[in-house]
This record gives sequence, structure tokens and C-alpha cells, in this order.
Amino acid sequence: MKTIIALDFSTKEEVLGFLDGFKEPVYVKMGMELVYSTGFSLITEIKKRGHKIFLDLKLHDIPNTVKKAMKNLAGLDVDIVNLHAAGGVKMMEAAIEGLNEGAVNGKRPLCIAVTQLTSTSKEAMNNELLIPGEVEDVCLHYAKLAKKAGLDGVVCSPRESLRIHEELGDDFLTVTPGIRLEGNSKDDQVRIATPSYAKSQKCSLIVVGRAITKAENPYETYKEIEKIMMED
Repeated sequence: MKTIIALDFSTKEEVLGFLDGFKEPVYVKMGMELVYSTGFSLITEIKKRGHKIFLDLKLHDIPNTVKKAMKNLAGLDVDIVNLHAAGGVKMMEAAIEGLNEGAVNGKRPLCIAVTQLTSTSKEAMNNELLIPGEVEDVCLHYAKLAKKAGLDGVVCSPRESLRIHEELGDDFLTVTPGIRLEGNSKDDQVRIATPSYAKSQKCSLIVVGRAITKAENPYETYKEIEKIMMED
């Protein structure tokens, strides 16, 4: 599986009804909207169905708080967790310590760091966040910090993926949201790409939300995207 489906829903009933339409286990993303409305109990129900989960809560706090939070998240049997690279190396190292302490059967979730949100433009990064330079350079710098801290990869846009792999290796994950099919609306994203472009940039995993969840036939749309991503 190279496609993670963003469960952009607010209720347990919507999620389980959506997943009823899938004929095999898939990778799904649970974000803040869903977790804050349903709690963590939904994780157990999704995992019982054999699906993998990327728990997208983007932790960003002092190292000790992140360490304790990650220790708790490690016990939820999710497959990927994340945090903001902007929290710094010490915070990211603390996250790994927490995950290792809370690991179930000695296996911790993968941990990836958000570089820059795909809704962030160069102008916003430079003028609002006061981070100078090109988005690609900043994402690469954050990726290097994440690898130094012992993380498994980063969240970035497909536009930064290839360079990150070139500098940090193919085993360092690039998980890329902002994926749209031809003709889809950009919605609130800025740095977007098609699945074909994402594949050309060696994206490890792509995150697709509305292009699948709002499709006339979500399962068939998912299969079409997977076919593109898995082709040699």
C-alpha cells in the first residue's frame, strides 16, 4: 500500500460506513477533526478490520510533554504518528524516547515530522512565519534535523520529496499530502500534485482525502490511484 486515505469525517458512523465499501485492508489517516469528535476508541474498531492507521495529531510542545504524550500514543496500536519538526531536535528525540518506552511488544509506531504544511506558500513562510528562503530548502533542512533525531521520515509535499530522498536516502520516508486528481479543486492546499507526479518524485506514501472520500465510487478511485503508485 502506498496510498493513505484521509478519513475526513466527523463521526464513527461515517467512517465505518465508508470503510464498509472497501474489499481489503487499507491505510487510513485519522486527523484532529475525527479524533476530537470520536475519541481514540474508534482506533480499535478500525484496527479490528485489519486497516493500518496514521494518527495525524502533529504534536508540538516542550520535549517532556511530547515524550509523555508519545508514550501514551505508542500503546494505541497505530502504525504512524507525527509531530512538527519546528519543535526542534530535542523535542523529536524525546518523542522517540516516549515511543520506545510505550511500545507494545517491543515495536513502536513509525514517527514522522511535518516540515511545512502543504497549505503554506513561500510568501506565507517568508512574510508570516519569518522563515527566509525557498520552501524546498526549508523542508530539506527540517528533514535533516528529523533524521538526526532518529525519526523515520517526514511529511512534505511531493515537490520536496525527490530531493529529500537524494540527500537522505530512499529508506527515509516522505509522506505527501496535497494529492489531487486531474480536475479536482485545490481546496485549501497550495503545494499540490497528481499521483503520477508524486510517483515520479519517489514519494514513499501519498495521503489522499477528498479525491477518494467524495468520489462517486471511492473504492474504484482508490484502486486506480494505487495502480499508478505501484506500477514499475
